Amino acid sequence: MHLPHGRIADPTPSVRRGGRTGLRRGRPDLATVFLLLAMLLVLAPSSGLNAQPSPSASAVPVGTVLAQSKPVAASLEFVGRIEAVARVDIRARITGWLQAVLFKEGSIVTKGEPLFRIERDSYEAAVQQAQGDFVKAQGQYDFAVVQRQRAEELVRTQSTPVATRDQRIAEEKTAQGQTLTAAAALRKAQIDLGYTEIDAPIDGQIGRTTFTAGNLVGPDSGILATIVSRDPMYATFPVSETEFLELRRRGRGTSDADRAGARVRLMFPDGTVYGHEGTINFVDVTVDRRTDTILVRASVPNPDGLLVDGQLVRVVVEQKTPEEKVLVPQAALIADQQGPYVFIVQDGKAEIRRLKLGPEKGPDVVVEQGLKGGEQVIVQGLQTLRPGALVTASPLAPPAGQAQ
Repeated sequence: MHLPHGRIADPTPSVRRGGRTGLRRGRPDLATVFLLLAMLLVLAPSSGLNAQPSPSASAVPVGTVLAQSKPVAASLEFVGRIEAVARVDIRARITGWLQAVLFKEGSIVTKGEPLFRIERDSYEAAVQQAQGDFVKAQGQYDFAVVQRQRAEELVRTQSTPVATRDQRIAEEKTAQGQTLTAAAALRKAQIDLGYTEIDAPIDGQIGRTTFTAGNLVGPDSGILATIVSRDPMYATFPVSETEFLELRRRGRGTSDADRAGARVRLMFPDGTVYGHEGTINFVDVTVDRRTDTILVRASVPNPDGLLVDGQLVRVVVEQKTPEEKVLVPQAALIADQQGPYVFIVQDGKAEIRRLKLGPEKGPDVVVEQGLKGGEQVIVQGLQTLRPGALVTASPLAPPAGQAQ
């Protein structure tokens, strides 16, 4: 159909009613409706049909805690061992048959308490024989003294030659020497007799013994038992040269004043803290060239006997006077090749703060550099967080048992 110029064809088909041509009146067909709806959906975002999202809808929800400045005692931690102040290995000093074991293994013994008894008969007989030899030598000496005195009288009256007097003097000296020898033998026999009773040389706890009554014991038998003192105990721990310099810098060095300003706490392998504090009482005067460490020793009370000789412990050396330090939860820490850092909330955005960390304090860690206190540190929602991301901060309650 040809249309005049400037006319547009009506897309609505015509119908014939009563023999006349006219426009269709009534409902549009379904294809046209669906076409219009599709065009509306496509044009909706750009035509303003839908509401624009709020800026906060894209912000990441995070949980934060406040970085707080608290009094903290500066500390360093080491691995150490418990050592008894006194440790004595009991040995037999004479040879003989063991007559009795007079203690219970593992019990507490006091100084002078009998521990072992060796048969005494042969040693008592040796004492009696030595006494007899001494008496005999003493008699000969007394006789030699009288003979020398008589010879001197006769020499003065010129009744005997001087040579006789000199001989009597020599005999007296010989008898005197024999007397001294006999006295020494008697003393030796008495000492050996005393060794048949082995007593505890110190107060402490005695260990087990592998000897029973009827065994032959002597100086070559080895250790009969061991006694270790119980209270106090030593905690010895090696300190590297770097840590040693840090101890001195913080006032926990080698002088008496430094030692008085430090306290020592012990922790068992299961994490429990020992209930009594110790003090440093010795710092070695040389560096171990094999390990480049310096041995430090602390004295720790042990009234309950919880510390055992040879026990492995963690030794924490602390200042007695605390310093103000910033603490953050360990859960907030992230680390990369440049070191540890945390995210903080700054003007509604996540911002990185690089940290220099100190020792741990329970669930927290000391911040030496990087935070001044008062910052909102992000501890939750870190998984997809990026620097500069918008965040919605929600303060969290501090966990139970948080270091104060």
